[in-house]
Amino acid sequence: MKILIVEDELAGQKLLQLFLKGLGEIEVTGDGESALARFQKTLEAKEPFDLVLLDIMLPQLSGLQVLAGIRSLESSKGIGGLDCVKVIMLTALHDSENIMKSFRLQAEAYISKPIDKEKLLQEIRKLGFSLKSTP
Repeated sequence: MKILIVEDELAGQKLLQLFLKGLGEIEVTGDGESALARFQKTLEAKEPFDLVLLDIMLPQLSGLQVLAGIRSLESSKGIGGLDCVKVIMLTALHDSENIMKSFRLQAEAYISKPIDKEKLLQEIRKLGFSLKSTP
């Protein structure tokens, strides 16, 4: 599994990497612009991410803007439906407006911070991923 973590706080990045250790190849970025650039690069190389963990509050572009950009990039490449990358929004924002916006932009899940490891892994399983460790 190829995973992109988009989180601006270093502690959050480290925690998510620890939670996902051994599940596959993990890349980390701390802002919206670099997240979109990395996503586009892997898409063009035909080595796309399988899962994106995306914070809503990010520098430069918000997580919602990044999600919209991801879906736009996929659409431009003819990728849609079940072939799209799975996106889990991560945020300290608990308001219904951000939750609804996330799902309208086709996020698959929304997890509130602080992140609970078991809840995160449960959401990843719900998306159809096997959580067998990789060497």
